[in-house]
Amino acid sequence: MALNLKLLRHRSTNHTKKISRSGWGNLLVLVFLLLLAAFSILPFIFAILQSFKPLDEIFIFPPRFFVNRPSLENYYLLSQLTKNMWVPFSRYSFNSVFVSITATVLHVVFASMCAYPLAKFKIPGSKMIFNVIVLSLLFTGEVTAIPSFILMSRTGMINNYLALILPPVASSLGLFLMKQFIEQMPDSIIEAARVDGSGNFRTLFSVVMPSVRPAWLTLIIFSFQGVWNREGLEFIYNEELKMLPTVLRQITSSGIARSGAAAAAAVLLMIPPITIFILSQSNIIETMAHSGIKE
Repeated sequence: MALNLKLLRHRSTNHTKKISRSGWGNLLVLVFLLLLAAFSILPFIFAILQSFKPLDEIFIFPPRFFVNRPSLENYYLLSQLTKNMWVPFSRYSFNSVFVSITATVLHVVFASMCAYPLAKFKIPGSKMIFNVIVLSLLFTGEVTAIPSFILMSRTGMINNYLALILPPVASSLGLFLMKQFIEQMPDSIIEAARVDGSGNFRTLFSVVMPSVRPAWLTLIIFSFQGVWNREGLEFIYNEELKMLPTVLRQITSSGIARSGAAAAAAVLLMIPPITIFILSQSNIIETMAHSGIKE
C-alpha cells in the first residue's frame, strides 16, 4: 500500500513538472501576446495619426507612420463642412444613435426569446429550423439585397426607420450564438425556477439571461458595430433619415482636398463602437470568471 502511494506521488510530481512552464517560457508567451496586441492596435493608431497629418504628409511617398507637424486642421475642415449642410448635423447623429441602439436592444431581446425554446423545449422540427438558421449564416448582404428591397417596398418601409431597424433585428447570428450558450445551462436550474412558480418569460429574463451574460454582451458588440457602420442607402432616400456614415462619406468624397477631413471622419466613426467594445469586454471577462454553472 505504501509503495503504491509513493508511485502515485511520484507520477503526480512528474506530471506537474511536465505541465509547468519555466520563466523563459512565460516570457516567450508574453512577447508573442504583445506582438499580437501590437499587430491589432497599429491600424487604429495609424488612423488616429492620419487624422492629425497635414495634407502634404498624407500623400508623402514613401508613407510615414508618425506625424511630423500635428494639426487640428482636418477636424476644423470637417466641422466647417458639416455646418454648411442643408440638414443639421445633429439630425444625422440622432439617426445613427437611435437606429443603432434600438436595433441592438431588439436584436438581443428577440434572439434570446427565439433561442430559449429552441434550446430547452422539445419543439417538432426544431433541428430542421436550426439547420435553416445555420444555413442562413452563409448568405451575405449582397445576396439578400434584392429580396430585402422587394420586401421593404411592398410593406411600405422605404424611407422609414423600420427599414434600418428590422433587418438587423432578424439577423440569424444572434439566434445562433444565444442558442449555443443557453444549451449549456443545466436543465435543473430551469426546472427549479418552474417549481417556484416562474413562467417562461420570467425564467428567461430572470434566470437564463443573467447566466448567459457573456453571450448577449458579445452580441451587443457585434450588433452595434454592424448597425452603426451601415449606410442603408438601398432603403433610405430621404435626406433627413440618412445615417451618419453615409453623410460623412458624401461630404468627404469630393476629391483629394478633403482626404484629411475623411481621415478625421473615420476617427469620429470609430469612437462609439470602440467605447461599446471596451465597456462590454470588461463585463464579459468578469462574468466568464465568476459565472461558472455546474450540475
